[in-house]
Amino acid sequence: MELSSVVPWGRSLSEYKEMFSLSNRDLSKKILGCGDGPASFNAELTEKNGNVISVDPIYQFSADQIQSRIDEVYSQVVEQVSKNKDDYVWKNIPHVEALGKARMQAMRLFLADYRVAKESGRYLNASLPALPFDDGEFEIALCSHYLFLYSEHVSQNQHILSMKELCRIAKEVRVYPLLSLRDNQESPHLQPVIAELEAGGISVSLVEVGYEFQKGATKMLVAKSV
Repeated sequence: MELSSVVPWGRSLSEYKEMFSLSNRDLSKKILGCGDGPASFNAELTEKNGNVISVDPIYQFSADQIQSRIDEVYSQVVEQVSKNKDDYVWKNIPHVEALGKARMQAMRLFLADYRVAKESGRYLNASLPALPFDDGEFEIALCSHYLFLYSEHVSQNQHILSMKELCRIAKEVRVYPLLSLRDNQESPHLQPVIAELEAGGISVSLVEVGYEFQKGATKMLVAKSV
């Protein structure tokens, strides 16, 4: 992985709670955040005595390197969102400036935690479809803004292998969003993934969530071992 190919964009604990319909009971469980990047989810939940591990290939880099990349691409990302603002729902986040402020706040919280916690094992350099965990090690695995969103870049086979891996290491898997970034339509990989999981004895459902920023992204996938 080259850092120059990464576009860091962090989300907060409050957003995770809405995206994944996380109850207080859920947040008390052992959680894996897969592809968390510079989200402040881990930092904030750990502050509240949560039990969470985040994995992302970006964690091979230092805090200073990630900070430098954030500074490099931040204005570009905000500009792109502004150009495509009709693809988003400006409700909880009222405008582009508020979005930029919220994302930067989350990334600052992440960086402050990452600098002191990288050696604690809470941030691991790992990526799908092969993760360094035992079967059933986590009660919940969350995958935010990677699978299904990047359907053009991640093949159907990679989606299937990744979902099977998440179901191997966690009793319950939640994935959000389920739309492709390119056209805001349901990922072409979604139904084949569901069919493959169900054929393997995994219970799969699409559940409405109380969060929508990408227009039409109102559901998460929930997969549970039967």
